[in-house]
Amino acid sequence: MKFLTADHLLPIVTDPIANGVIVLDDNDKIVEIGQRTDYPSVDLNYYRGVLVPGFVNTHCHLELSHMKGLCPTGTGLIQFISTVIQLRDFDQKVITDHIQQQDEQMWQVGIQAVGDISNKIDTAKVKEESRIKYYTFVEMFDLMQSVMTDDNIKSCRAVFADQAKKGGNKRSFVPHAPYSVTPDLFDFINNANPDSATISIHSSETWDENQLFVDGQGGFRAFYESLGLGLDNFIPTGKSAIHYILDQLQPKRRNLFVHNTLSTAEDIQAAHRWSENVYWATCPNANLYIENRLPNYQTFSANLAKVTIGTDSIMSNWQLCIWSEIKTIKKFQSEIPLTELLKWGTINGAQALGYEQEIGSLEIGKSPGIIHLDIAWNGDKTDIQGSQSQRVI
Repeated sequence: MKFLTADHLLPIVTDPIANGVIVLDDNDKIVEIGQRTDYPSVDLNYYRGVLVPGFVNTHCHLELSHMKGLCPTGTGLIQFISTVIQLRDFDQKVITDHIQQQDEQMWQVGIQAVGDISNKIDTAKVKEESRIKYYTFVEMFDLMQSVMTDDNIKSCRAVFADQAKKGGNKRSFVPHAPYSVTPDLFDFINNANPDSATISIHSSETWDENQLFVDGQGGFRAFYESLGLGLDNFIPTGKSAIHYILDQLQPKRRNLFVHNTLSTAEDIQAAHRWSENVYWATCPNANLYIENRLPNYQTFSANLAKVTIGTDSIMSNWQLCIWSEIKTIKKFQSEIPLTELLKWGTINGAQALGYEQEIGSLEIGKSPGIIHLDIAWNGDKTDIQGSQSQRVI
């Protein structure tokens, strides 16, 4: 048995507990939660500050770990995508070593589960041996070219087959983004996944994305032309890109829209009318790294959106740490309550990935991981800048 105590416990789903105590069994499952006065004769492990459950990173590209620092900041999304395409060929040992390093680093800073995008099998072995739970999203795209659909299905089936399957690891086929997936490929994705699956898709990242669907113009048309591809069969919808997603995906599944930098209240409301199973992943540091722009988080809060937090890749970030993402949001949009942000980084993410029965909150029967934050808890007025997150359990 382990007995941990701190100035405050933040269970996430219930009120903070001053001088709280967590009791864990030998498998790190919570068996009791109380206060110090309940354990007068027990030797307690004390942590100055706050203890919280492990964080959930709902959007990552672990396979890009070897590309740290290779893309300059502020290039914009289309140039960033072009850089990724150009830089994928590296020695396999270099790739694997960097994947292992970032997996370990995420564990140390308190990440308990990750929703990870995979285009290759590079991350499979590390995930199989990791202490982190991984939901692998095998990402599909045919670049709006029907002649490429069958080949993409074939290659992604091979990636899917090799993904980590042990323990709590999960996997599903997912679309890359509205501007890169044909209706036929969406049909495959809809038919290939069980109803219990989470479907992740990049959404509303850049103005060019919406312009393509509104009138068929913008930077993505030029991007495809630079690849020697046309958009002759693409028909603009006259609406923002998210409406194409809503027309193609199935509302009964958990659907995780990622980035949402330009999402409007109308977009959010349309998605909520479509389904109650919508989650909105934000990656603030990556948004700043690539386009120097953040979503308007108040719009999501005002519309009762279930927001989660991701890191994107180390190629588009300075570190893979959910607490760092929370600090960034508080720095630039301080009106969002810290208690709400902690839910975004824990229980909301666990629900989005289907892990809410195991992690995401401090509750008896869960094994959520225990994370120490070196902050003096003062509710939503707590000063968190300069603080760090560190794993205890």
